[in-house]
Amino acid sequence: MDMNTEQLDFYREHVEEVLLPFWSRALDHEHGGIYTCYNNTGDELVSTDKYTWSQGRFLWLWSKIAQMISENKLQGEREDYLDHLTKTARFLEANVFLENGNCAYVLNEEGKKKESIPGEGFDTSLYADCFVALGLGKLAAVSDDKDRFERALQLYNHIRERIEEGNIRTEPYPIPQGYRAHSIPMIMLNVAQELAEAARKLRHPEEVKLQKHSVSYMKDVMDDFYREQDHRVAEMLPDDPSSEDEILLSRHLNPGHTIESMWFVIHTAQQTDQPGYIHKALRAIEKAIDLGWDPTYGGLLRFVDKRGGKPKGREQSTKYEQLILDTWDMKLWWPHSEALYATLLSYALTGNKKILRRYEMMRDYVFETFPNPDKKIGEWIQVRDRRGAPIDKIAALPVKDPFHIFRNMLLIIDLLVEETED
Repeated sequence: MDMNTEQLDFYREHVEEVLLPFWSRALDHEHGGIYTCYNNTGDELVSTDKYTWSQGRFLWLWSKIAQMISENKLQGEREDYLDHLTKTARFLEANVFLENGNCAYVLNEEGKKKESIPGEGFDTSLYADCFVALGLGKLAAVSDDKDRFERALQLYNHIRERIEEGNIRTEPYPIPQGYRAHSIPMIMLNVAQELAEAARKLRHPEEVKLQKHSVSYMKDVMDDFYREQDHRVAEMLPDDPSSEDEILLSRHLNPGHTIESMWFVIHTAQQTDQPGYIHKALRAIEKAIDLGWDPTYGGLLRFVDKRGGKPKGREQSTKYEQLILDTWDMKLWWPHSEALYATLLSYALTGNKKILRRYEMMRDYVFETFPNPDKKIGEWIQVRDRRGAPIDKIAALPVKDPFHIFRNMLLIIDLLVEETED
């Protein structure tokens, strides 16, 4: 048995035996959607609130699984997935939209809008809107639903208008005043490329425009935030470039974000035949792992300084800085799952044994550290301290989100199927 076949069997088993049982139990069969407000160990549902950020991501995941079942890449009943997807999409379409066209950040179990911050309104995060558009677009492609795709496209265009006007909010971590954040072109790159793929499947006339948007966002990331000299990707850029080397916000890096963003870049660069951007992205992935890897305990640190180690620099008393300083050495589930896919993709593209060793190093750490040892519960204990021990802390939303682990396992299966068929 070759390495690709062995790895393919491993990741299929992990999806079907470790991840799917947990999340299949979390479905809300009455209203649609999925419950995600579990504690870190996954043995207690602490709230039935539905953060639309996670509900949109769930639409994407379940749609991808339905697609892979139809392609014989996973086992399961495709129609069961589509039935719950339809119920979830209707739940969101009926409840999530505000009169201004924005999406509410959180709903209760039945779909009533809630304020995540009292007095701050319902539409406190552009990211929630992006994930709703992502999920509706993927479902539209899988179910051949052109009307639903139009709704996703309308939301996407509205998001673009808000960004151009500077009218955005980004809870749970507001972008500090006087800074541009890598996260905005990064998430828009992903949404644009996913909607372009859906448009291609649906033979929609907006495909070409969406592909151009995808390229434009890729260039925003790589031409603004990518640092040619040392291959790192900045997370925040100040309006005053002269202060870039002095300030904590400007110096800090988010290795997981870089790694995730770079495979977005690779996907668009592959689709549009731009090998120069692929090469830059591959170097950035290597750099992020080199800077982010914890030499003492293994795994990826949440935040690091641009020279490595604990973030440093002049502080400006912002909420985001406090997050960096309080949690820089945590080991979170999502950067590690992103690194698994990104390093395996990098190896598939280059055949470089050094990159293969990075993947193997990451794989060994991930599967020794994150999966829940209680097989009856399954999934991962997603939030851990520097030594890798479970801690009961919130990383972003107060949820146990299935998105990153699942998405990367599914993309790895896609990649390995392609490799074994070559």
